[in-house]
Amino acid sequence: MVSGNLFNCKKNSWPPEEYISRNTLQLLDFDSAAPPEQAWRRRLNSHANILKEFTVTFREAIKLVRLGIRLWSYVREEASHGRKAPIDPFTRESCKPSASLGVPLGGMGSGSISRGFRGEFRQWQIIPGLREASPVMANQFSIFISRDGGTKKYASVLAPGQHEGIGKAGDKGISSWGWNLSGQHSTYHALFPRAWTIYDGEPDPELKVSCRQISPFIPHNYRDSSLPTAVFVYTLVNTGRERAKVSLVFSWANSIGGISHLSGDHVNEPFIGEDGVSGVLLHHKTAKGNPPVTFAVAACETQNVSVTVLPCFGLSEGSCVTAKDMWGAMVQDGKFDQENFKSGPSMPSSPGEAHCAAVSASACVEPHGMCTIAFALAWSSPKVKFCKGSSYNRRYTKFYGTSERAAQNLVHDALTNYKRWEEEIEKWQNPILKSARLPEWYKFTLFNELYFLVAGGTVWIDSLKPAADMENGHLTNIGTIDVDGNGTEVCCSASAEHATTGDCNAYYNGEVNEREPVHANFSSIDSTTLPERGNLNHSTWPSALLDQKHDGDDVGRFLYLEGVEYIMWCTYDVHFYASFALLELFPRIELSIQRDFAKAVLSEDGRKVKFLAEGNTGIRKVRGAIPHDLGTHDPWNEMNAYNIHDTSRWKDLNPKFVLQVYRDFAATGDMSFGVDVWPAVRAAMEYMEQFDRDNDGLIENDGFPDQTYDTWTVHGVSAYCGGLWLAALQAAAAMAIQVGDRYFAELCKSKLLKAKSAFETKLWNGSYFNYDSGVSSNSKSIQADQLAGQWYTASSGLPSLFDDSKIKSSLRKVYDFNVMKIKGGRMGAVNGMHPNGRVDETCMQSREIWTGVTYGVAAAMIQAGLEDEGFATAEGIFLAGWSEEGYGYWFQTPEAWTVDGHYRSLLYMRPLAIWGMQWALSLPKAILDAPMINIMDRIQTSPSARFSHAETGGIRKIATKAKCLGNSVFNCAC
Repeated sequence: MVSGNLFNCKKNSWPPEEYISRNTLQLLDFDSAAPPEQAWRRRLNSHANILKEFTVTFREAIKLVRLGIRLWSYVREEASHGRKAPIDPFTRESCKPSASLGVPLGGMGSGSISRGFRGEFRQWQIIPGLREASPVMANQFSIFISRDGGTKKYASVLAPGQHEGIGKAGDKGISSWGWNLSGQHSTYHALFPRAWTIYDGEPDPELKVSCRQISPFIPHNYRDSSLPTAVFVYTLVNTGRERAKVSLVFSWANSIGGISHLSGDHVNEPFIGEDGVSGVLLHHKTAKGNPPVTFAVAACETQNVSVTVLPCFGLSEGSCVTAKDMWGAMVQDGKFDQENFKSGPSMPSSPGEAHCAAVSASACVEPHGMCTIAFALAWSSPKVKFCKGSSYNRRYTKFYGTSERAAQNLVHDALTNYKRWEEEIEKWQNPILKSARLPEWYKFTLFNELYFLVAGGTVWIDSLKPAADMENGHLTNIGTIDVDGNGTEVCCSASAEHATTGDCNAYYNGEVNEREPVHANFSSIDSTTLPERGNLNHSTWPSALLDQKHDGDDVGRFLYLEGVEYIMWCTYDVHFYASFALLELFPRIELSIQRDFAKAVLSEDGRKVKFLAEGNTGIRKVRGAIPHDLGTHDPWNEMNAYNIHDTSRWKDLNPKFVLQVYRDFAATGDMSFGVDVWPAVRAAMEYMEQFDRDNDGLIENDGFPDQTYDTWTVHGVSAYCGGLWLAALQAAAAMAIQVGDRYFAELCKSKLLKAKSAFETKLWNGSYFNYDSGVSSNSKSIQADQLAGQWYTASSGLPSLFDDSKIKSSLRKVYDFNVMKIKGGRMGAVNGMHPNGRVDETCMQSREIWTGVTYGVAAAMIQAGLEDEGFATAEGIFLAGWSEEGYGYWFQTPEAWTVDGHYRSLLYMRPLAIWGMQWALSLPKAILDAPMINIMDRIQTSPSARFSHAETGGIRKIATKAKCLGNSVFNCAC
């Protein structure tokens, strides 16, 4: 039973009436100015505590000393080349992380800026893989109020004055501004992608102010969701007897975070645009040859609102116009000089000199009247350039072009379209927010965890440039395709010494046309295209098939980081958990990522890499193995930036690929996707057969951490990897049937029967599955994630891997031990727990609580009919991470925390797995409505048959059979 000391899961955890007076809520109850019933809330005067990072124990340090020495050497070597190592635990940021974050700004993949709940703009990630955490304190909204008669005047920055970054009170910079807001009567309300800040009588007791922050994160909208822009809508309600003249000022530094505002050559320029949209462009010249950035700060002039600008002011005494002068002008006049619009571009800033700009919007609010003022911010950096030279156009340039001045058009469109954005956002969110079935904390946490798809370091490009145009790509339209089984190559010439891939878009014409690429089609390929024996050591699959583009499916390419501390793109073992969010909200992006990995399966990169944990050397990418990631400094071209272990020996990556592909295939009903990626699925399965060393159908772990838990050693058969393998066998069989590869389906069936029996014999102990089949001290540990394979099986509409009684028994064991024995369930699920009720302290990761894994375990519980236990398990993450009594990890959910709440790796990908819970609660119609077939009938192959002896039919033959199935998706019953 669920413990009574947790929140009642149906309670409205934070009703707005506890933060805002009912009268104010009623006054703001129009035009979405009032915050929603369900939201994450804070008072602006709340303390932002410094977050505490984990430490390793002495015993763990001894085990990790060799790795630490090699890693230190590698970090220094990368730094000598001007690069940041993907994992660098030695370098500390000058800005200590604190519990200060809020909803980030903008859409996906065009650089991001976060905004703290107290109003500061911070966590700058305009350049891929680089993050400036410190706030730029000159970036503020300020308010100036004067009432008829002139006896009442108010002027204040709309943020509390206790921030770091504010200098001495007597200087000419921002310390001279009026930091008069206490924040006691002001509150922040977050429901991603929107946020509300309510100033309930601050600084003017007779003026209610609502600021609504809106970003274009709109599911299934692949245009607007790529735009680097945000809108701030201020609603003013005058409760006094005198008319109030109100001016709002949006000030902005020409900076991309850190000290970049002092680097020089920055130019500010006022503009007057269409439909009353006016403001300032801030042209920023970046350092180290990175592409330039242009900001646009604007407001919308209406019949009641007038807009003026101060195109340039400085932060030091030597500036022609200082921050103090700007503030004085607003206090005295309530506006800037209208002639400033004619000033033209400023002189470029000198090194050490800051250029800032301000936009003022003024209106008169009658007694008991209301007024709306809208500002917008955009940042245009059309090219994304990676450290090793490859450059691409960002996704939004498909609609706005590559001019840096696109920022002006972006703010215009944001100010004219934000109401439509809000309508689409509310249409998406309301069914969940209004559901009586769901706990209140879950509703807003579900949406707020999506912050990572903006702030987690995402890159969304229009398309991959032709390799010939890449500045120094290592993989440039290279690779071989064996079309006759005798080594005859159709394409392409290899320009890299050691690498092979099948990115051969135009191998029929022998050329690549950037505007009209020629793609392989099934009618041109006969059965000789595939190797007859399925032996990947001698042939390369025709991965040109994976470049198939279908009408309306061109969504570009998408990357997101494992985390801001682990700088690797699309880390696949973690994407396994996070991908539910993309599949639910942006399925075409999810399919695009899977196509990238499918192509990667079929490629090889023979450059030598030193693996830091063991000190051995191997090749960067092995054909047939799923890469750990798509790279760091040259994604898509140089994969596997992770070099702690040789991930070609990991046991979870290939099964995770098969499971994700089948889930996506089943959920979308996209037969073209299924046929395109099938060669990679089959290759991934065949590759894993080498790890079944006793021919029992099961793969075995190799006595090192060969899985996503990369410090937790595994021996023999393991619950985690073995369960994933069982699930992959069933998924591969089901998919083989649907794409017409019957023979391979039969092989998977026979293996599954053998492997399932061996798995239960070796690991089932009567109440749960042991951690592994070895004889180490933790072999009988209770692993929270032991049913990851079953979780995916149920998520794909396939039959359960085990009897329901075993599934429920295992999950109840995890709930009773891993969840409830850790502070009464208020922390989430610890990864490992001994059957005597003590935390498994074998290694750092066994004693950690992983936020994303906890959400995944909760999803598995919901699927098994243990809904109360599932929500209670996940609520521990909310209580520890998001609640006021927790540790302060809102909008920066870490990979893990210890039982004492100390974090490891903030802003991490895996917590997006909360969308796996939503998936479990509402399976897609394509899966629910799929007809049932039985994959376990008519097994025709010998149980001893091996993948490597399988006959492989031609792609055309498989495709022809698949076409007769249309777009239907089948459930496959045992």
